Amino acid sequence: MLMETKYMRKNNRLGFTFILSCFILFHSACAQIPIPTGQAYVNEERLVEKSTSLFNNEQQLVPLSDLAELKIASIHFTYAYAAGFDSLLNKYAKVDTFKGTDYVTIKTLGDLDFDTKHYNTLIVQLDEQGLASPQIIGFIHDNVRIKNVIVAFFGSGGSLAKLDALTAPIIFCDRPSPVSAFYAAQAVFGGVPVTQKLRFSYSVKYRANTGYLTHKIRLQYTVPEDADINSADLKEIDNIADIAIRNQATPGCVVLVARDGKVIFNKAYGCHTYDRTAPDKLTDIFDLASVTKVSATTMETMRLYEEGRLNLDSTIGSYIPMARHTNKDDLQVKELLMHQAGLIPDIKTYEKLTPSDISADSSAAYPHKIGDHYFLRKDYFKDVMWADMLNSPVNTRGQYVYSDLSMCFMKEILERITSTPLNVYVQQNFYNPLGMQSAGFLPLNRFPKERIIPTEDDQVFRHQLLIGYVHDPTAALLAGVSGNAGLFADANDLAILYQMMLNKGSYGGVQYFKPSTVGLFTSKQSPVSRRGLGFDRWDPNTSKHYPSKLASDETYGHTGYTGTCVWVDPKYNMVYIFLSNRVNPAVSDKLSTLEIRPRIQDVVYKAMQKGCNCGMMGK
Repeated sequence: MLMETKYMRKNNRLGFTFILSCFILFHSACAQIPIPTGQAYVNEERLVEKSTSLFNNEQQLVPLSDLAELKIASIHFTYAYAAGFDSLLNKYAKVDTFKGTDYVTIKTLGDLDFDTKHYNTLIVQLDEQGLASPQIIGFIHDNVRIKNVIVAFFGSGGSLAKLDALTAPIIFCDRPSPVSAFYAAQAVFGGVPVTQKLRFSYSVKYRANTGYLTHKIRLQYTVPEDADINSADLKEIDNIADIAIRNQATPGCVVLVARDGKVIFNKAYGCHTYDRTAPDKLTDIFDLASVTKVSATTMETMRLYEEGRLNLDSTIGSYIPMARHTNKDDLQVKELLMHQAGLIPDIKTYEKLTPSDISADSSAAYPHKIGDHYFLRKDYFKDVMWADMLNSPVNTRGQYVYSDLSMCFMKEILERITSTPLNVYVQQNFYNPLGMQSAGFLPLNRFPKERIIPTEDDQVFRHQLLIGYVHDPTAALLAGVSGNAGLFADANDLAILYQMMLNKGSYGGVQYFKPSTVGLFTSKQSPVSRRGLGFDRWDPNTSKHYPSKLASDETYGHTGYTGTCVWVDPKYNMVYIFLSNRVNPAVSDKLSTLEIRPRIQDVVYKAMQKGCNCGMMGK
């Protein structure tokens, strides 16, 4: 009798698998609806918003929080717009995709359960066909008991009754389309809010006027018209980028613009190098050079200041005992941050290397890899560079002299306060919690070379094309982690970080800084320069047009030697990011002489000032 029952169950399982396979083959052959653009996208998005509701969110799982603690998998079966859904999920966090159809036609859902066992959060996309599967519903119920599960269901309200027993949050939309896929994915992370309760009653559980509402807490990804800008008015960005590439100011670049908390423009141009074998992608990782100063060192400085662990009026000597008998003893933290401590721009770096300082192979004595087959000896910084920093002259105190040494000293101060390396601190306290997936120092420890943009073909120091090794020589000889340079990231990660700053320290439902701290560090602090604390700012000498002709006097950010910049303009509620590798294959000033970065920035200002004036149908 027992054998007969097992046999019958096996055949029932095989029979259902065949039926579901037929569904899959039919629907995978269906033509996809084209994605609308411009105002048509906005109109459809408004209709989708009115058609989207959220259920079973008593525990406020949606929008997802504590991203650093989540391992997320997205699973789709017969849903036609899964690719778009998954692409939007990955704007917010690392989300691995599982094609459920493979587990129906080739494997089993038991295999899917096994393959997702290390994920603590599952996002399951369902349409009418998937909902008809007892196996799929059973898989969801089994995982709800032990994991975070979110269901995104696209279909008719009449089918909701089949989910009456489900306790997991359900994002429901009865308007299946590419735009609803984008919208629902963003709703999972709070990129868009859920603003509507159910319009009709479909079951005892899912009744009219039931459901949960959420708030927008992260970046939204949309079209310019959604921020009252005509897409056509941003076309000039394409022309300026083309000018840069044709004139060999840079082999390629990525431009991102966010306004009102919405990424409205994000485009890659050109290639990694002039041989044009690898086109630039939105997810490519760039050496940010001095953008590190504000995106890493200043961020940690702000946090420690806010916690009362760092006093801006305190001196280097109060934090670093070795500095007390040098001319650095009484230099104040705020002087370092404003580049008014009188420090020289930099010290000699690779010029002081001796054959015994480097090795072609790694070992305990040569642990620091700063190039391919190029290893630095263990205590080079302590024995050589640290002494040179402490003994360097102080000539121009009180004057503005931009100095990399200022942020090198800041790194030493911060690490003594926290007993934590700079790269570890910012990764744990900012990048991971914010959902920044690419940002960090030493990118080759986490990413393949193919994803990292090459910088200079270094024929003087390391004698190789630099890919994933920091371009800046000082940062390189600090084993790739320095206060002045060494951070790598893609444009989307920088957009997240600086949207947090634009939000006065808030992002994803977390207050990273007090608004007063953001205001202090980003406002003009120096009596002799435009600088804030760590941050560069709009130049009151309007003849310089810095950072661009139309930027407001509230603008703050930083540029990077490798051809990068990030600028935040609170007056226009805008974040502008430009990433390039203008130092490839060799250093060139063309990016600056052609004014590529400010010209693109001004295109955005002109588009904002012109406005859309196209009418929000359905708003």
